[in-house]
Amino acid sequence: MYQKGSKCYKCDICGKVLTTKSNLAIHRRTHTEEKPYRCEVCERAFSVKGNLTEHKRTHTGEKPFHCEICGKSFSSKGYIKIHKRVHTGERPYHCEVCGKDFSERCSLKKHNHVHTGEKPHQCEICGKAFSVTASLKRHSLIHTGEKSYRCLPR
Repeated sequence: MYQKGSKCYKCDICGKVLTTKSNLAIHRRTHTEEKPYRCEVCERAFSVKGNLTEHKRTHTGEKPFHCEICGKSFSSKGYIKIHKRVHTGERPYHCEVCGKDFSERCSLKKHNHVHTGEKPHQCEICGKAFSVTASLKRHSLIHTGEKSYRCLPR
């Protein structure tokens, strides 16, 4: 299951190296799909106890992580870390095709649809497909008759 060497533990399935035996055991659940931690409110299951703890906050509304710059609150350390990039301007995710930078990995992933030609966002009315959500929203206005612009006051 693991190979010990220099206090490292290697997954025999994918080769990922982890620093502790317990981290290896948790990692192996990604391969076995074992999810021993279950939410008693909605029955959603998790492979990592910390993920269940974080999930429970969706039911309680608890947001214990506060941004010291603007005071906004978040339910997880991960969310506040991403939020802080708004203040720092950090954009660690780089598109190898066009050079555009993003503050979130998921934004880069969505952006890549522009380059691959993938169009996962489809209009429910006419079936036209778009690579980004914003384009679908703009397109949807033609069906509602709503204007896509705002008049400026004189």
